[in-house]
Amino acid sequence: MISRVLVIGLDCLDPGLVERFLDDLPTLRGLIEAGEFRRLRSVDPPITVPAWMCAFTGRDPGELGVYGFRNRADRSYDGLRIATSAAFRARALWDELGEMGLRSIVVGVPGTYPPRPIRGLLVSGFLAPDTDRNYTFPPSLKHRIAEIVGEYIIDVRNFRTQDKAHVIAEVHRMTERRFRLMEALMKDEAWDFAAFVEMGPDRLHHALWAHHDRTHPKHDPDSPYKDAIRDYYRFLDGWVGRLLDALPGDTQVIVMSDHGIQPMYGGIAVNEWLIREGYLALREYPREPARIDDLIAGGLVDWSRTVAWGEGGYYGRIFLNVKGREPQGTVSPDEYDAVRRELAQKLEALTDEEGKLLGTKVLFPEEIYREVNGIPPDLIVYFGGLRWRSIGTVGGGIYWHENDTGPDDANHAPDGVFIASPPLAGRELSLSDIHDLILDLYR
Repeated sequence: MISRVLVIGLDCLDPGLVERFLDDLPTLRGLIEAGEFRRLRSVDPPITVPAWMCAFTGRDPGELGVYGFRNRADRSYDGLRIATSAAFRARALWDELGEMGLRSIVVGVPGTYPPRPIRGLLVSGFLAPDTDRNYTFPPSLKHRIAEIVGEYIIDVRNFRTQDKAHVIAEVHRMTERRFRLMEALMKDEAWDFAAFVEMGPDRLHHALWAHHDRTHPKHDPDSPYKDAIRDYYRFLDGWVGRLLDALPGDTQVIVMSDHGIQPMYGGIAVNEWLIREGYLALREYPREPARIDDLIAGGLVDWSRTVAWGEGGYYGRIFLNVKGREPQGTVSPDEYDAVRRELAQKLEALTDEEGKLLGTKVLFPEEIYREVNGIPPDLIVYFGGLRWRSIGTVGGGIYWHENDTGPDDANHAPDGVFIASPPLAGRELSLSDIHDLILDLYR
């Protein structure tokens, strides 16, 4: 009989790397031998926000109305807003368990800032701005955290840097402090459910993938950091083991990730491409590379001649300028489907500089989600199957081999990790199945 559930979320932990490093990961290997290990299909897009909240609400991004870190708050052209906990209106697993009289400890889950009251303890995660503000429930918990670990680290700042030694040190420091906090709370508090998300794997993958991956065009076989990812997986495994050491034997343990990782070879400047194809018009072309947000804010986009504009990120988002929907729309509702499919066809036909098909995939929200809420992009674009990212910058050409937000040689892959001990699922899973899978254990 299972008395409690512990979810250890390791953001971006990759199933292929777990398989490759398994002999060096005694804790994970022990869980797998006593339980199950399978690939966990992420949501579309496979992005930290909203992916973790999809797991803990059982909703897909369309149902949540959250399509990435930033979302359109209204139909204006400059209405992108960071996703906070207010954007997630669906009840999370810990809310439902609280209604059943059960206590939860929730630490580091992206999408939980600002913190909402729960029956138990909550420490906000990724996208919380800093620890000067109230990032815990109850608010007094932040003082206890300071006593346990000193400065609580929400995320590694500036992980896109050439100073790889600094990133490695900061990721290890963050991981140690957050695991020590979780260990202390689990020992000191009564709890029925605990969920913990560590961002370290994601940050190290993005910062050091080319050093690790011998097939990457930027790989240096003599790099002093070529084993940094393997070493970090060992480090993580040790901390997972410390958490498990304090657990009673009737605890259901789940180790999971929201997505995996793959090499990234460059970026496609989506707005530059839209300009050259005649879909996006500027009043004045920038003299040096400029962010699309700055061009919009500066009044340099000629909306009367613009059909579509895009946003950068690990995946692309394209919005159509629709009459009666956007303030200065140019695309009539009758033309909407034809224009969107024309764009999709052209995007999927994109080649690299040598003329080789990139393998770009375009998704329409209403075709992939159970519901479409909020203000979705009209097209979701996976350039090169996410082996290329979307560059929002205008100026500097269509093809980029240096990221416009700093050094980064990896992108997200659609499959994450699911490890359960004792075995729990016995079937193929997607990320939004996790909520019901866990809730059923308490019913």
